[in-house]
Amino acid sequence: MFPQKRSRAFVLASVAVGALVVPVSLAAQTFRADDPVIRRMWTLGMDSSHAARNAQVLMDSIGPRLSGTAGYMAAGDWIQRVYDDLGITNRREPYGTWRGWQQGATHVDLIAPRIQTLEAELLAWSPGTTRPIDADVIVLPEFDSPAHAVRWLRSVRGKAVLLSAPLPSCREPQALARLAREATVASLAAQSDSAEDALDRALESLGGDADAAALRLDSAGVAAIITSRWSGGWGVNKIFDATAERAVSIDLSCEDFGLLHRLASNEQSPRVRIDARAELKEPMPMFNVIAELRGTELPEEYVVLSAHLDSWHGATGATDNGTGTITMLEAMRILKEAYPNPRRTILVGHWGGEEQGLIGSRAFTEDHPEVVENLQVAFNQDNGTWRIEYIQAQGLLEAGGSLARWISHLPTEISEHIKLDVPGPQETGGSDHVSFLCHGAPGFRLQSNYPDYRQYTWHTNRDTYDKIIIDDLKNNATLAAMLAYLASEDPARVSRERSVLPPNPRTGEPRQWLRCGTSRRSYVR
Repeated sequence: MFPQKRSRAFVLASVAVGALVVPVSLAAQTFRADDPVIRRMWTLGMDSSHAARNAQVLMDSIGPRLSGTAGYMAAGDWIQRVYDDLGITNRREPYGTWRGWQQGATHVDLIAPRIQTLEAELLAWSPGTTRPIDADVIVLPEFDSPAHAVRWLRSVRGKAVLLSAPLPSCREPQALARLAREATVASLAAQSDSAEDALDRALESLGGDADAAALRLDSAGVAAIITSRWSGGWGVNKIFDATAERAVSIDLSCEDFGLLHRLASNEQSPRVRIDARAELKEPMPMFNVIAELRGTELPEEYVVLSAHLDSWHGATGATDNGTGTITMLEAMRILKEAYPNPRRTILVGHWGGEEQGLIGSRAFTEDHPEVVENLQVAFNQDNGTWRIEYIQAQGLLEAGGSLARWISHLPTEISEHIKLDVPGPQETGGSDHVSFLCHGAPGFRLQSNYPDYRQYTWHTNRDTYDKIIIDDLKNNATLAAMLAYLASEDPARVSRERSVLPPNPRTGEPRQWLRCGTSRRSYVR
């Protein structure tokens, strides 16, 4: 264990990698080592948590935190105030700018051949409307030649163009697999593939892909570009950004997009009214928020807690990455109260621009090579609710020993859920730990259940506060605090020795170690 006297005796404890121990009740609080700091952290994190209160403010009151918006600025202001109230040193580190945008209310109605309000989201950085606009809805035809495409483009001014493939069913695939006949599932898949193939052919005639087609449609004077990026679950769409610079860009639910497509394909003259208010603004300054507990013995060595603060705008970014943000904020509160004088410096990075390509964390590693060089470990959390259940050593050959030692000191109620993958195949991207890992520094991801997150909340219009399981958020924050403490106290440095990575399963070719990209600190199309 790691007693307060900081004995340098650090015995490798046995841990069953990937195995679960027999669960016990939470009331038992099974501690595996007689460590008063771990016990204090449990009490602070599990019995007197601030997680729910802070999560409600961030998600409900501040809301979405898209780069280049007032929401991101407000989130940065708020989190710094929280750290000030906790007595934790913090700072704002500017790294660049991003295109400014202010979203207002969006309302889309079908007004012919009947009236119905549609479920719509404005895509990020889309221009808005200055007043409600009415537009006929049309689908992409089957072009028989490039000349046909050119002629068609002359007819689209003022129209609303459907630029996605319609789906034959908006039922979640697991329900179809469970309840429908195999022949039905196969038929629906064939219909979907046929619609995608037809769309691909049309897009090729308009420039090659959806972005190129959107730009040509925009130049041709369409009033609106309507897409639907269904996420495979009930009522869930993924909401990203617009390509067009003049036409308003709208995402519709799977159901409503299918309705418009059927009406237009059957020549039933659908017409929509769109009132989507948005303002394109000057580039906005972007920044990371860094908070710090300065080390007392090894202040120039670092333990980093990592989570991105920005989000997409279709909902309130609750599990991507409000939960990661609250996990690390709460972990720092626990550390401040239970372990205020760490051996190594403990930093937390609340990164901006992760959704635009890990910009904030990449900028930090470029601006702070001393942190990368002297990093003990970075722990990143970025996939929402449910307990942390998987930690991969990311291809670092000996780092699993450090992870195993630390996990062996956790209370059973936390450790029993965790599978440790050693040395692991290494991720090729995905989140901010990669900004450290690509330098060869130990950057690990604290990962929760992924399929559920990917289907229902990742970048979707349903990523809201109610999706958070507060008991799991408390668990994850307590775990992060304990890992930071154990890594700070560890007398040994985490090894950076690299393993031979397994072949790429798609190509069979040997995989190479991650390479670092350059941070894209301002928007350029």
